[in-house]
Amino acid sequence: MTTTEQVTTADLQAFTQEWLEWHRAQEERLAAPHGFLAITGLHWLDESPQRFPDAPGSWRTGPDGITVTLDEGEELVVDGVPVRGAHHFGVIPERGGVNAVWGDAVIEVAKRGGNDIVRPRHPSAPLRTAFAGTPVYAPHPRWAVPGRYLAFDTPRPTTVGAAVEGLEHVYEAPGRIAFELDGRALSLTAFPGHVPGTLSVLFTDATSGVTTYAANRALTVAAPAADGTVTLDFNRAVNLPCAYTDLATCPLPPAENRLPVAIEAGQKLPRERGGI
Repeated sequence: MTTTEQVTTADLQAFTQEWLEWHRAQEERLAAPHGFLAITGLHWLDESPQRFPDAPGSWRTGPDGITVTLDEGEELVVDGVPVRGAHHFGVIPERGGVNAVWGDAVIEVAKRGGNDIVRPRHPSAPLRTAFAGTPVYAPHPRWAVPGRYLAFDTPRPTTVGAAVEGLEHVYEAPGRIAFELDGRALSLTAFPGHVPGTLSVLFTDATSGVTTYAANRALTVAAPAADGTVTLDFNRAVNLPCAYTDLATCPLPPAENRLPVAIEAGQKLPRERGGI
């Protein structure tokens, strides 16, 4: 083995080890006691009081926001404070939410696509307790692709569909990422990431509906360098919660993010959807 081959092997081993640590952390977050696999219901609120089998009390919403009325003996803990009787959550902002603790469960109170929802999360949910991991492609450095971030003059409001029929999400797209793959010029519209400065892209590709989830995958991109350079590490392309459960309101990629190439990297179709 030559020195070059030794370095290449060492680099590949280091790359794989770093990816494995990232992958384990992803799986742990997904299967956490109150992660998305613990969701037992997706309840849409209106002005009529409603009761749900997996949450305490009676729930309604209106112009002033969400209110729950708890029965005698029932209690929620909101922001560390026990509450009984009627509790007013107020108006929750889009994509915002409050987690109220109920015994060993968490009752997520949130707004998605302009709708107020209640989404209980129980550690004993069968989807969570039966989870055996997500199938993945073997990681390889060839899928860590250099790109360049091109900021728009002003962020562009971008409306996308959702996993729930009839629901829409609106995001402010600050720019796009241009890159090449196998000599082909491509680009992806980017949305703000969860961490300030980072970017998030939603995409489908030629593997979607074959070996990967049909509706979407997501990729987080580190903050661009001063000259706009970024790395699209498709080895870290992940499924959104809707790939595992129908009790999610995940956004779909904008039309321009449907890549005409096969990205054989990252997470595959979950076993929960028939993946192997």
